[in-house]
Amino acid sequence: MKLLITGANGLLGQKLIEYYGSDPSVEVIATGKGANRSPQGNYQYISLDITSESEVNSIIGMSMPDVVVNTAAMTDVDMCEMEKEQCWDLNVNAVGYLIKACEASGSRLIHLSTDFIFDGENGPYEEDDWPNPQSHYAQSKLASEELFQKTYIKWTIVRTMLVYGIVHDMNRSNIVLWVKQNLEQGKPIKVVNDQWRTPTLAEDLAKGCALVIEKNAEGIFHISGKDTLTPYEMALQTAIFFKLNPSLIEEVDGSIFSQPAKRPQRTGFILDKARNELGYEPSSFKEGLTLLRSQLENA
Repeated sequence: MKLLITGANGLLGQKLIEYYGSDPSVEVIATGKGANRSPQGNYQYISLDITSESEVNSIIGMSMPDVVVNTAAMTDVDMCEMEKEQCWDLNVNAVGYLIKACEASGSRLIHLSTDFIFDGENGPYEEDDWPNPQSHYAQSKLASEELFQKTYIKWTIVRTMLVYGIVHDMNRSNIVLWVKQNLEQGKPIKVVNDQWRTPTLAEDLAKGCALVIEKNAEGIFHISGKDTLTPYEMALQTAIFFKLNPSLIEEVDGSIFSQPAKRPQRTGFILDKARNELGYEPSSFKEGLTLLRSQLENA
């Protein structure tokens, strides 16, 4: 199998490279904007700006992958609210370019989406629950999903949320690392207690994508962790697990923050479809922290 990954410098992209790197039956083509940030391994890296239709056509047309996994996106919800054109270009227009290129090459396309397409009024959500995006980021991700209804290629949408983990070269932090770093430095932090999410270990998300490929699964799948927690609960568990000072964590509600983008209050996923059709079984939050600690100790 020839696998092309977009956004390969990101957290999920690097985990997919790790997952397939030792499999001689898979030829991995990793693409990302700018220089390669992953360690050397058994894969080819090609610089690709997916907002350039000509670059997308050229690289997919040249490599002719069996499967494309699109992990690239603008995911900073507040930045998306302030830079709406840039957000739409990367999260919607670029997906359209990938779909057309996959139509020409006969490639399957696996696309990553988000829990934010839901309004958070009735979480946790199943795959066929009605979306109601509350921010420009969410609107862009739903619009990208809708593009797949107009194509004849084989496609899968993997929705996920609040992914955490660590890789060789991080371009963004995540809630666990943010909490750990601040508490280690003795810095107090404010963390909200009135939003609910299902934090997702990056290894679990990579495994979910691999199961989609392995099972030739099509349609929409929810892939996340198993524990529904508030960010405050996640921060508290992180502090206790790493033996840091939990008194530095102030429990607050979301109203104290002035943020451009509205967040859904309660999401979370019902994972029955992924469990039954893919054999997917997620880690608990504590299991994820245990793996993360091991990786940090061996870094």
